[in-house]
Amino acid sequence: MEEDAKEERVEKAVAVANSPDEEEVKKKKEREEEEKAKEEERVKPTSSDEKEKKAEGVENEEEAKEKTDDEKRPAVAKKKEAVEKDTREGEGSPKSQTARKQKEAKEQKDKEPPKKAPISSFFAPRKAAVKTEKAEESEGEKKTSAERKPSAEDSKDTKSESTSGQTDYDPSRPKYHPVDHACWKQGQKVPYLAVARTFEKIEEDSGSLCVVSVHAYVFCVIMCVCVCVVFSDDLLCCVYLCLNQLGPAYLGMELGVGETVLMKAVAQATGRQLDKIKAEAQEKGDLGLVAESSRSNQRMMFQPASLTAGGVFRKLKEIASMSGNSAMNKKIDIIKGLFVACRFSEARYIVRSLAGKLRIGLAEQSVLSALSQAVCLTPPGQGFPPAVIDAGKGMSTESRRAWIEEKSLILKQTYCEMPNYDVIVPVLLKEGIDELPNHCKLTPGVPLRPMLAHPTKGVGEVMKRFDEAAFTCEYKYDGERAQIHILESGEVRVFSRNQEDNTSKYPDILSRIPKVKKDSVVSCVLDSEAVAWDREKKQIQPFQVLTTRKRKDVDASEIKVQVCVYAFDLLYLNGESLVRQPLSRRRALLKESFSEVEGEFVFARSIDSDNTDAIAEFLEQSVRDSCEGLMVKTLEKDATYEIAKRSHNWLKLKKDYLDGVGDTVDLCVIGAYLGKGKRTGTYGGFLLACYDEDNEEFQSHSITPLNLICNENGHYLFSPDVWLDAVQVWEVKCADLSLSPVYKAAMGMVDPEKGISLRFPRFLRIRDDKKPEDATTGAQVHQITRTGMELVEGYKK
Repeated sequence: MEEDAKEERVEKAVAVANSPDEEEVKKKKEREEEEKAKEEERVKPTSSDEKEKKAEGVENEEEAKEKTDDEKRPAVAKKKEAVEKDTREGEGSPKSQTARKQKEAKEQKDKEPPKKAPISSFFAPRKAAVKTEKAEESEGEKKTSAERKPSAEDSKDTKSESTSGQTDYDPSRPKYHPVDHACWKQGQKVPYLAVARTFEKIEEDSGSLCVVSVHAYVFCVIMCVCVCVVFSDDLLCCVYLCLNQLGPAYLGMELGVGETVLMKAVAQATGRQLDKIKAEAQEKGDLGLVAESSRSNQRMMFQPASLTAGGVFRKLKEIASMSGNSAMNKKIDIIKGLFVACRFSEARYIVRSLAGKLRIGLAEQSVLSALSQAVCLTPPGQGFPPAVIDAGKGMSTESRRAWIEEKSLILKQTYCEMPNYDVIVPVLLKEGIDELPNHCKLTPGVPLRPMLAHPTKGVGEVMKRFDEAAFTCEYKYDGERAQIHILESGEVRVFSRNQEDNTSKYPDILSRIPKVKKDSVVSCVLDSEAVAWDREKKQIQPFQVLTTRKRKDVDASEIKVQVCVYAFDLLYLNGESLVRQPLSRRRALLKESFSEVEGEFVFARSIDSDNTDAIAEFLEQSVRDSCEGLMVKTLEKDATYEIAKRSHNWLKLKKDYLDGVGDTVDLCVIGAYLGKGKRTGTYGGFLLACYDEDNEEFQSHSITPLNLICNENGHYLFSPDVWLDAVQVWEVKCADLSLSPVYKAAMGMVDPEKGISLRFPRFLRIRDDKKPEDATTGAQVHQITRTGMELVEGYKK
């Protein structure tokens, strides 16, 4: 019995002794479970309320475990603690109390379970103070966000509005305001899309008044919106883009991009097959429209930066300046880069610009009128926003029109003497339109447009027109117009009627000018005709012989066709412009400044007479001397040199006037008919057109003007087999003129429902020296009719 009891006491002692170790194992297990739970919580975060509950639950569990630990603690330890507590309570001194408190704090710290330390702050309960502060902060952020929201929306709206504004930009809208209705902001570059939208509006309605007003509005916008326009090249770039030029005509900058190259670039840029591009271009008749549709159907991951007018213009100039073996591939790369950035109709007009055909019926005179109108209405050099938007406000309609026309004439006359926008536009913006004549003057090296003559039917008409004026009659030589410039440096340059630089075409002229000019001549500009000359027979050769000469980079040692220069006018001498001087004075200075050399440099043969018989005999003599006829010019009255103008003060009397119609006509070829019979495989006939200056269109033999011909339909009275671009001018001779209800030329001038047609037209030659816009106008055809022609179908005077 005693042994059993002893054994039982031993087992209890062992159990009591081992009990703390079991507790440690249990606590360790709990800690592992807790850490595992925390790991799961890190992977899957709970809401803030769940976190707080979980954290509070952890604390409650800790307190319960502490309580359980206290209960399970051995009685001996509890008794010992009780004794120590009683002893401490017996000590009443402050010092003892302080020491006791420190000891209790230390013991409390030691008694804290190890599991509380690892609890992450992520799971810790948020205290009220912190919670309130966070709420306040959130509220403040919300308020700040609310305050910023309108600004952000405004920014978004502004961007959207800017994009939308460019898309919907319409410079032809009623009551257009150059600042409020602009689709770009102050300091921004002019978007090319604004230029393209302007072209669209002009293409839709190409009446000259619409063209001028729309361009005037656009130029006003450019001047008003650009910062410090005086230092901006945007206006200059836009002027050249509207004219489809890269610079002054005499610099000869050409893109040199053929249709095949453009098709390849469009195909590569849009990912389409070249065959499909060609087929669609043939169907639509306009590669620009093909490029536009191809680009609009293309989707891109990232939209490139928008094109600017200046950027496009510089790229076009870069293409023009390229040469060499790899130039074509480089050009295609640049064109592809432009296509990729195109939006809406931009691709259409970039392709047309590259092809050299904008096809919107925009003439240079309209651009000049628009530019002058813009400068008049909104004077440049103002601050932003400009104080004066419409300087003509308050004027009557007639006064306003007369004022604008007066200013427009200043700009046009200045351009005639200085046909270089690089010079004119900066002066226009800095000094104003009234100061142009003082800063932009005739300068050797810069060709001016020649004065032209009106046709006349016979000597009787000449006498009637110049009844009270002294005049001279000169031979009209059948050659090529040659405007010869002598610079102060001694350099000699030769320009054609179209301001083309022909210096390299006539090395023989360059070598003889220093010999024939007198020492008093430092610089000059003289007007002359270069004519093919037979040195052996000492006579003039036909114009066709002259056309066989090489056009560029002629080697003087290889020249087979010799030329003689026939000088007839002097426009500039030693720093002084002579265009405002009468012809008598200009002709005298010409003969004083140069010497004649037979077969090389000769003054135009002339007579000053008012005798009808003498003039008729002189006309016959000119024909025998292989000339076209006579040029009749006033000497004193109204005898200034009218640049780029067809004046009645110069009349031309051709040999053809002696029989049939008094003048040949220069017409554009716009269509062709397939030949039949022996002409199968060739064109058997051609459709010709004259030029209408007022509407800036070609008046064809159909009722529909050329600018609508591309969209063929059944409304035409007839249609040729092939429509051609109006790029070539033919000189045509006819036996007679007649009225026709089919043809549009001069319609309304003779009969309200009939135009004038040619009877038995005969091709004479291709006029390479004339542009399509230089073709005979409907008004000139009408004038020929009025000056002595009796129409076959009963034209009544």
